[in-house]
Amino acid sequence: MDAINDWLTTWGDNFWTWLVLPIVVLLGLYFTVRSGVVQFRMIPEMFRTLTDRTPRTADGAPQSVSAFQAFTISAASRVGVGNIAGVGTAIAIGGPGAVFWMWLMAFIGGASSFIESSLAQLFKVRDASGFRGGPAYYMQHGLRSRWMGIAFAVVLIVCFPIAFSSLQANTIQATLSGSLGDAAAPWLPVATGAALAVLMGLVIFGGVRRIASVTQTLVPLMAVGYLLLGLVVVVLHADRIPEVIGAIFGQAFGPNEILGAAFGYVVLQGVKRGMFSNEAGLGSAPNAGATAAVTHPVKQGLVQTLGVYFDTFLVCSITAFIILVSVPDLANAQRGIDLTQGALVSTLGSWSNIALSIIIFLLAFSSVLGNYYYGESNLEFITTRRGMLTGYRLVAIAAVFVGSVVSADIVWNFADGAMGIMALINLVAIALLSGVAFRLLKDYRQQRREGFDPIFTRDRMPDIRGISVWEDAESVTGPIETIRRR
Repeated sequence: MDAINDWLTTWGDNFWTWLVLPIVVLLGLYFTVRSGVVQFRMIPEMFRTLTDRTPRTADGAPQSVSAFQAFTISAASRVGVGNIAGVGTAIAIGGPGAVFWMWLMAFIGGASSFIESSLAQLFKVRDASGFRGGPAYYMQHGLRSRWMGIAFAVVLIVCFPIAFSSLQANTIQATLSGSLGDAAAPWLPVATGAALAVLMGLVIFGGVRRIASVTQTLVPLMAVGYLLLGLVVVVLHADRIPEVIGAIFGQAFGPNEILGAAFGYVVLQGVKRGMFSNEAGLGSAPNAGATAAVTHPVKQGLVQTLGVYFDTFLVCSITAFIILVSVPDLANAQRGIDLTQGALVSTLGSWSNIALSIIIFLLAFSSVLGNYYYGESNLEFITTRRGMLTGYRLVAIAAVFVGSVVSADIVWNFADGAMGIMALINLVAIALLSGVAFRLLKDYRQQRREGFDPIFTRDRMPDIRGISVWEDAESVTGPIETIRRR
């Protein structure tokens, strides 16, 4: 077992270092330049579109989930183990400098996130609950490559609802055991896994709207709770903030790191854990972004870019500061959730273990729901047979149970490799389709300059094949209004 784990670690590091990392950086920079730094210039527009009115059907019902609900579904998947355990691992291995590279890649990755989610909206399709879409759909309809879409869908199903959800469940169980200490019963992992499996089943058999309704409640609640807890820790160590900021920037560009192999490892940890957390360019968030009923594809591209910032600049950053202000010496620091847990307890006392356990449960359980939805959307791309969906649901529930009772080392390394393959397939696709996304952005900006709330219909780009919705203004906005000025 150790040999398999070592092989996965070596293979994964080489794969990310020599293939995935250069493509992530170069494409992110290309999208940034070509889009006119959309991820920075249109930040005010991101907040405006987040609360945009949801188009209605003729009977007054929402056409699908709202822009905000789609944001919370994607945030539910983004905000989880990566924000706490992943950041702790990155800092323990790469030092404070890894935080800088997480920040930088979140900014660069914001452009990739904008491209992929705008394309997911453009090439989405209708289903019984509203809309669905994602990379597999724009690979088939935009690139005319169904085989590529199937390959992506299979990798995503293995990566998210199976590997990543197992990690989320494992973290819940580890946090509970850590908070109880010696009082933790030997049957706790089994009981935790069974409880998570039951709760997951109650939600996922209700469909995407039930997932959306749960996540739009859980995500803000757990995010605010965690941020408040982190702010208390940072305030209590306010005198160390300048030192921590100096370490983040100094150890990202320090002479030892630049001249030695350590520099590459710091960057690798920052980028890999950053992508695991914020998922920019990975191809997961577009599955949620495609479900939203909006009047222009660019709106959801902007919303999902905001999701990257929410994840990294708020939630990941608070974890980093909790650790760095509380643990001055990282030489013998633990990794993952243990590092964050130890930092909290050292400042706030043992009661914070219980608070963190509750927050971890909310974080990880909402991630499990988001992961599940991504897998369901991609399974429906491969097949619509009802029996396959039921089987998938049972496998996803079993993955949560198994993740609670097994060691996570091999699953972490396997998930890293699967994540790299998934990112690679998606990045190739959005690179090939990026010209379409830039045209969408140009159309959006033009309508805004003219004073309109942008509305897209497929006759605005008649040369683009594979668009199955966006038929006319009324189908996009609903029957109440077709033209709106702002």
